[in-house]
Amino acid sequence: MNYENYEILGLDESASDEEIRTRYEELKQKYGQERWLEGEAGNKAARMLEKLDAAYEEIMRERKESRRNTEGADAFEEVSELIKKGDIAGAQEKLDSFNERSAEWHYLQSVVFYRKNWINESKKQLEIAMQMDGGNAKYRDAYDKLRARAEYTQQTGGAPNTNPNPASGDEQMGGNFCANCASFCYTFLCVNCLFNLCCNCR
Repeated sequence: MNYENYEILGLDESASDEEIRTRYEELKQKYGQERWLEGEAGNKAARMLEKLDAAYEEIMRERKESRRNTEGADAFEEVSELIKKGDIAGAQEKLDSFNERSAEWHYLQSVVFYRKNWINESKKQLEIAMQMDGGNAKYRDAYDKLRARAEYTQQTGGAPNTNPNPASGDEQMGGNFCANCASFCYTFLCVNCLFNLCCNCR
């Protein structure tokens, strides 16, 4: 935060957007009139007018960015809660409403696709998340476990259920897919636990 910008407006960072906007308009009118004065007074007013415009634009940009980050974090929490409650349609609707799609957005979209048992689509979303935030251990762990499941499925000749509306919760989570394969069940359980719990990791 550049406190000098607030000093130019004669305010502090606790001022509301409306207070900042009102003060900006007042000073803009003042300097706009004074810049026509002769000599140094007019030159000074012209310089202050330029500083005023730059300060106002930077302050409002910083505030907008701060709000977007806060609202984005809250929205991600809301999506996570919907997923944990089993409201996959609600989670998808919330994700669709995002204007900007960050790495966390793609991660949550991957979880939604996984809950629908759309394994390939889930894997693609995780790949995008890792490309955007390669240092995130949560994304990498989820990707490794999901890939292990996909590789086992391919090796055993099975195919994930791509029905967007599985008949039961167990099928939605991949249950009954290979119930007699102990090693697969273990791998699958790891993926399930990851997608069930990692939404809490931030």
